[in-house]
Amino acid sequence: MAKKIQVKQIRSTIGRAGNQRKIMHSLGLRGIGQQSELPDNPAVRGMVTKVKHLVEITE
Repeated sequence: MAKKIQVKQIRSTIGRAGNQRKIMHSLGLRGIGQQSELPDNPAVRGMVTKVKHLVEITE
């Protein structure tokens, strides 16, 4: 079974750069408190790294 990570948005994207907003949408997060379960692969890890100040990660 493939590993998955749980990503939860904890801060708003208001006032953030456009690329950070797009990354949040790509992760499936569109509002504070929303969670998404994603595969644990290098592509997703890279996106999470770019917005680590806006999300909380649970493995």
